[in-house]
Amino acid sequence: MTDAVIVGFDLGTSGMKAVAINHSGEIVARVSAKYPTQRPESGASEQDPMDWIAAVKEVSVAILSTTNSAPWSAIGLSGMLPTLVTVDSNGNPIGSAITWEDGRAEVQGDALRRKIGEDVLYRRTGQWVDGRYLLPMLARLCTAEPERVQQSGMLLGAKDFLYAWLTSTYVTDPSIATGFGCYDIHTGQWDQEVISEYSSKYTMLSLPEIVPSKTLHPLNNDAASFLGLPAGIPVCVGAADSVLGAIGMGAKAPGDIAYVAGTSTIILGISDSPIYDPKHRYLITPMVDAGTWGLEMDLLSTGSAIRWLSQLLDVSDEKALLAMAAQSDVGRAPVFLPYVAPGEQGALWDPTLTGNILGLDLGHSRADIARGLIDGIINESARCVRTLNEIGFDALGDDSLRVSGGSANDLWFRQQLADATSRRVETTIGNEPDRSALGAAIVAAEAIGIELNTSVNDFEEVIPDPGASNYWNNLLIRNDIAREIITPINS
Repeated sequence: MTDAVIVGFDLGTSGMKAVAINHSGEIVARVSAKYPTQRPESGASEQDPMDWIAAVKEVSVAILSTTNSAPWSAIGLSGMLPTLVTVDSNGNPIGSAITWEDGRAEVQGDALRRKIGEDVLYRRTGQWVDGRYLLPMLARLCTAEPERVQQSGMLLGAKDFLYAWLTSTYVTDPSIATGFGCYDIHTGQWDQEVISEYSSKYTMLSLPEIVPSKTLHPLNNDAASFLGLPAGIPVCVGAADSVLGAIGMGAKAPGDIAYVAGTSTIILGISDSPIYDPKHRYLITPMVDAGTWGLEMDLLSTGSAIRWLSQLLDVSDEKALLAMAAQSDVGRAPVFLPYVAPGEQGALWDPTLTGNILGLDLGHSRADIARGLIDGIINESARCVRTLNEIGFDALGDDSLRVSGGSANDLWFRQQLADATSRRVETTIGNEPDRSALGAAIVAAEAIGIELNTSVNDFEEVIPDPGASNYWNNLLIRNDIAREIITPINS
């Protein structure tokens, strides 16, 4: 038997990732399991919550095998947001989970913002509440699936559901609570005025109690038996994947910027105060430690767009598509607006945006089209970093961008990101773990009183090429002109 481990689960969009660390903070296992997404109609994105439970079983068995059945000291959770789950009085899921990719509740999101007041709601919640938040999603269900709502007793986020399954306790943390659309970042409680306005028109379900991220409850008997673990293991509430991804990358100090690439991409700047943006270009997310905030922008379609295009162009995988894109001559690619989710958050926050390719000619190759998509993704990434620079991030920190996951594991991609943002791009060397799962394990360790040496010093660094700045500045102008041309057509 090996030394005891602390395990972090990351309930992501396309699958479950898990990391096990020992009490010295060393990674001793990293595993993953996939689950499907159903898209029954345009704009829909649904998953079966019980597929998440099956994935937890799969990764738990794999960790036990990899670590020679080492005892588990604690479990920590990370989760995607906002993702809606409705449950009955016994905690059983009613209907499919509706993920953050679902765009069917935009009308309800617009109505809630207007009812409260757009700027008022943003200042109170730190969020630009649109149709991807849980209250607007629930409002749509009241009309589209009223029987489901009548059968449901509580509204949960994805991680909240998993935590309840593991511990029989219905709670959420402040970062996940922001995804409901009715969390007051100033009081740390549910905003009763927003809830009252919502309830005047739609059926309201009970909400989980909001507790600190480091809150612990014991693993219940049923979950323990199913997973092959002893009951009573402390389970830490954890936080959103964006928050824990930053922690797992060592981005904790004011001025640090984390770039977490996956199905979507999170750009999160660490701040010691909730700085408001009059243009609502970023969200304000509570971090794990009180008094620390994440100024967050989420690009909806990055890894998912790369996977989609690789399949469309009959390329083996995302890595191969990036290699293909690198073969395209600089400036040769058509303008590719990468909003294929559809819609965009990031620094634009416009649910009406769609993907488009402009300037195609018979001379363009598959490599050129691939480069166009990557250029579009990098361009929106740079827009987010510029937004943080506008409020002073360029004068803080160490002028670096810490990146992890997905496309950011590719050296060529990181060079483009460095050139476009004029920042040094750093990533850890070697076997790259899921940083959100690692962050969940780190926070769980802290919750049970274990101090880890989590400093990340072994970085690979990419230096920006000053000669490339003109290309990226011109691309920003080209893409914005193209977006302005296309938007009236789609509206």
